[in-house]
Amino acid sequence: MSTRPAAVAGAFYPGRAGELAETVSALLADAPAQASRPTAARLPKAMILPHAGYAYSGPIAATGYRLLAGAADRIRRVVLLGPAHRVYLSGMALPSADKFEVPTGNVPLDRNLINELLALPGTRTDDEAHALEHCLEVHLPFLQAVLEQFELVPIVVGQCPAAQVAGVLEAAWGGEETVIIVSSDLSHYHPYDSAREIDAATTARILARSSNLEGEEACGASAINGLMLAARGHDLTVHALDIRNSGDTAGDRRQVVGYGAYALS
Repeated sequence: MSTRPAAVAGAFYPGRAGELAETVSALLADAPAQASRPTAARLPKAMILPHAGYAYSGPIAATGYRLLAGAADRIRRVVLLGPAHRVYLSGMALPSADKFEVPTGNVPLDRNLINELLALPGTRTDDEAHALEHCLEVHLPFLQAVLEQFELVPIVVGQCPAAQVAGVLEAAWGGEETVIIVSSDLSHYHPYDSAREIDAATTARILARSSNLEGEEACGASAINGLMLAARGHDLTVHALDIRNSGDTAGDRRQVVGYGAYALS
């Protein structure tokens, strides 16, 4: 079975594979150069990155993905978590598919690990939660560009205790071959100056590894909270890479959406 992302020709992906690859390459090329060469100390174990249309959040996401450039020889698995936008979801949903199809090529799923995770509390197979969910698929062309070959473990996170998310992350943690990405935007639809204040406060809480964020602060709060629990257990430090909003990139400033790129290492 395969899963075809819903947004291949919509707002999140340009219409043709060549356009998509060029867009992602340009975003990565424009990302801060100091993040371009990962070292053993700097290569992140996990990141929190945004998931809007590329014109809006692409530059912020690229700042994080630039950290993975040159790490294709080490990273072989990506555990990708994000919030449920299209369906109500209790717990965590994993797909029954063995690959995701995107314009830039198929992404194989790590069925062995997925099957192991399905034995944990709070998880279940739910293809409906994945069928129209953009927050995971928008990251795949970036991952293909910087990692080339990898297996994916995609998890849509609904209403779920942080401890259950952390349990899944522990089971998937692995070594340097595994990187964890949490897909989340920050505040939604506030005026520009208000959004900057709200997102600065949320960033301070993320840097402090708070595990009780609310959905008004970050739409991926449930996944972030689980990651923060795991981060404390592994003594990871959180670094803010890029905090902006749609008023800084491609939208007006009357109502903006906040975006943050954070690395945990």
